[in-house]
Amino acid sequence: MSGIDGLDLGTFGIYTFDFEHQPAGRIRESVQELEERGWRALWFPEVGRREALTLAGHLLAATERLHVVNGIARIWARDAAATQAGAALLADAHPGRHILGLGYGGRPRPGVKPLAAMAAYLDEMDAPDAPAPKHPVRRLLAAYGPRMLALARDRTDGAHTYHVSVAHTAEAREILGPDSFLSVEHAVLLETDPDTARATAREHLRPYLDTPYNLAKFRRLGYAEDELTDGGSDRLVDDLVFWGEPDAVAARLRAHVQAGADHVAVQVIGTEPGASSLPAWRLLGDALL
Repeated sequence: MSGIDGLDLGTFGIYTFDFEHQPAGRIRESVQELEERGWRALWFPEVGRREALTLAGHLLAATERLHVVNGIARIWARDAAATQAGAALLADAHPGRHILGLGYGGRPRPGVKPLAAMAAYLDEMDAPDAPAPKHPVRRLLAAYGPRMLALARDRTDGAHTYHVSVAHTAEAREILGPDSFLSVEHAVLLETDPDTARATAREHLRPYLDTPYNLAKFRRLGYAEDELTDGGSDRLVDDLVFWGEPDAVAARLRAHVQAGADHVAVQVIGTEPGASSLPAWRLLGDALL
């Protein structure tokens, strides 16, 4: 397995939507505690409320050692030159601590092919007349299918996967080869009652079972059509959301590492918007770090 040259994100990090909803001061306090507790990497998405590079800058400025990763910055949210310039500034201000995760994201765009759009975006970022950054801009691609994984391998530091099974991690490692970085997001819930856990998991998965590209991904992972309806089968739910006691969840997360992941970004679900996942992050830190 590989890493990103010169960067040590640790085997496990945190992936969270929490900071889309919280005020800046509360975010600062949370990430400072995470850093003190030994977490080395924090991943966050871009879903419309907070601009990706601005939030990354806030998280980096609030901490001293934590690696901050966009998971993802949407390519449709800003043009490639602006993304390159913003990432170059973050790399200059916080050398070795920011990773730019790029993804297609956002609303469907009929007639637009994600692979071609991503390749063109990378071409613009790498234009010959683009100013050379003082420090390396580290990049990952959100990738699931073989061709996007190959693009991640060939044009960036590696790939970031989201809502996949352990079997997919093994397949992704085969495509990426030994030298590309592979990070896997995985959702977890610290709940031991099966009915309660699966109900919460199904609510979390509901939007992903209603979009064509996610359904295509789940079909590629080997789930039958009847497993993708009515909130998803128990097998699908249990594969995509690990639930139970912290130690049991930790053991299941380690399966991704055994399958070839360099890093697992752990997403705690079931937290209401505006609330904090810190209590669960503390317990998971004791089990994982």
